[in-house]
Order: sequence, then C-alpha cells, then structure tokens
Amino acid sequence: MDLVAYDEFGLFHENASEYGLELSAPPIVRRIEVGVPGRPGDVGRRISGLLWGDRAPEIVFVHGGSQNAHTWDTVILALGRPALALDLPGHGHSDHRDDGGYTPMNMADEIAVAIREHAPDAALVVGMSLGGITSMELAVRHPDLVRRLLLVDITPGVNAQKAKAVLDFVDGPQTFPDFQSLLDRTIEHNPTRTISSLRRGILHNARQLDDGSWQWRYDRSSHARPAPATDGAEAPDATVEAFNPLWDVFGSVGCPTMLVRGSTSPVVDDADVAEA
Repeated sequence: MDLVAYDEFGLFHENASEYGLELSAPPIVRRIEVGVPGRPGDVGRRISGLLWGDRAPEIVFVHGGSQNAHTWDTVILALGRPALALDLPGHGHSDHRDDGGYTPMNMADEIAVAIREHAPDAALVVGMSLGGITSMELAVRHPDLVRRLLLVDITPGVNAQKAKAVLDFVDGPQTFPDFQSLLDRTIEHNPTRTISSLRRGILHNARQLDDGSWQWRYDRSSHARPAPATDGAEAPDATVEAFNPLWDVFGSVGCPTMLVRGSTSPVVDDADVAEA
C-alpha cells in the first residue's frame, strides 16, 4: 500500500508560486474547532476552520458545496489580511450531521457559533456557491455578524441545469482505489486547472483510508441539489425548497451586498442578476 504524505500547512508555497505571490515567511495559520449545539440527545458536533494571522479576523470566508476551508488559501495569501475560513457542516474537518439536515438555515446557525467566537467584528463575510446561500441566511438570521456581504457566483436562481457540471462531478464515486484514480477523475472534470493545484485540492478535500483507498471528506448528503424546472408541477425534489424561496430571504438582507459572477461559469445568468 502506497501512503501519500500530507502536511496540511506545508503546501502554501505551491499556492504562492502558481500565482506569483511572494511569501517572506510561512503564513500564520492554525486550525480551530468550535462545538455547536445539537438536538436533545445528540453527541456534540464541531465546526472546524482555519484562523489566519495574529490579529482579529477582518474577513470571514465560506466555501462552496463539497469543498472546504482551503478553497480560499490563495485568496487569503494574496490579501495578507487576518481572516477566518470555515468548513461548512459535513465538509472538510467539520463533523457530519447524523440527521442529514444540511439546510442553509441550519448551516448558517452553526457557522454563526464559530464566527461569534473567533470573528465577531469581521467587516466582511464572503460566501461562494452553497456557502453564499448559507452566508445570505447568516446575514438575515444573525445580522450582527454580517456587516457587508460578498456573494460569489450564486443567487437563489440556481437550478440543476445551471449547476450540471458541478453536480456531474459531485455525484460521481465517493471512494477510489488509489490516489491516481481520484486525481484522474478530477483532472477530467477540471481541464483548465493545473495538475499541481488539483493534487493539492484533493489532499485537502479527501483522506486516505487504512486499506490505501481514498474517500472524499464531505458528506454526500450535504450538497443541496436544486431540482430542475417542472413547468408549474410540484417539484420532485425537496431540495428545491433550499433555493427558490430564498429570493424572499435575499430581499431581507439588510447589509450592503455585492454579487461577483464567475467569468466562465453558467451558474449565475443575466436574469439572476436582474432579479437580484
């Protein structure tokens, strides 16, 4: 069995090299864990994240579905600002939910516990994709924690057709016989990314099991799958409830909000921007 070495904080030089960033010293970053309340009788769960810098975080980052806090490594290195990057429930090093209740509302309430402890005065919350929907709920349910909101490539108008490329990858195999098999599939679905960045991403987002096989860290039930349009018929998938009705929630966000679209992403279209 071939063991693949992994040092969680030993890969930042790769991020810096790929984007021409200069690191005069290794960044100050540590992993944090915060307990979150569960239902009566539940064993306590934890929300995990990365605390960057030696001062109070100025920015909170929330990643997309099936990703993890390391999604933001290059961004945070480039900014050079103290920050908190969280693992959503069921992602990265955060514990899974036994009840599969990964709604944006539940996740917002849980990351609020971590933000209140480690970044209560952050000037900005940045959320991408599922993390953006969760951050939007956070802004409504816990407005004292969100002074400004930046949504990256997401609105409540997302549907299965727009997110097809992402869903095709996420809905693939959960386990792989070896690291190369996992890397090959990742390369196939990310042809514009460098192999080194994909390898690094896998190391952060998957784990090697005792038998040498590999498994994604995220809980498969954690990725909300928006249902396709049904021409007015009842939606066949309850996950549609997690998105379309959130236009009303979006309208209730009281802080300054900016939407950033991905240049080649189909997830947000002109109609979504007009609605927003």
